[in-house]
Amino acid sequence: MQKNKILYVEDEPFLGRIVKESLETKAFIVTMTDNGSRAVSLFKEVQPDLCVLDVMLPGKDGYTIAREIRQLRADIPIIFVTAKTQTTDLLHGFDAGGNDYIKKPFSLEELLVRINNLLQLTRSNPSNKNSILSFGQCQFHLLRYELHIDNNVKKLSHREATLLQTLLEHSNTPVLRKDILMKIWGDDSFFNSRNLDVYITKLREYLKSDSSVEIITIKGHGYLFSVNK
Repeated sequence: MQKNKILYVEDEPFLGRIVKESLETKAFIVTMTDNGSRAVSLFKEVQPDLCVLDVMLPGKDGYTIAREIRQLRADIPIIFVTAKTQTTDLLHGFDAGGNDYIKKPFSLEELLVRINNLLQLTRSNPSNKNSILSFGQCQFHLLRYELHIDNNVKKLSHREATLLQTLLEHSNTPVLRKDILMKIWGDDSFFNSRNLDVYITKLREYLKSDSSVEIITIKGHGYLFSVNK
């Protein structure tokens, strides 16, 4: 069985060594650097399956690294490791191309779950490169992670694309908030619930120009993705 490769960028030597060695015991191949300026060149060299990026780094911060990596490969899963968990910080990270956040200090078990979940989501993407979902005045290009509205193209993060696809699968049918959390994050913790709130806000912003589409919050239940064709 082929091992998954991880690019890990972390400037705390003790934490970095523990995480790297722990992931290697789980059959991952881990390439680590403590310098943000080297991250993108290492990405090109290693061609990893997933990136774990600390936000605060010498040379170049994690947000900048993520943006540059996204230009090279749009579908690479990226996990940010940070002590910053305010909503504005989450939005900044998602705008930069992050798929998930993990807060310091964290358990190795939690990191492993998040890594495996993102890799599973990546593997489960449709294999048809022409996969396009049309709804309202929009087109969603699944593998390219692109939302086309009014001749404009919005690049989605991996998790934004997965959430939109999940909502589309339940168009005009209520879907439980817990079900979304379990499918996309693998658990319904408070932190992941906050992440979901941020993603829903972002999708509403992207879709606001199409009056035939609405994400309706059903209090105490979940969401209704309303599409009037």
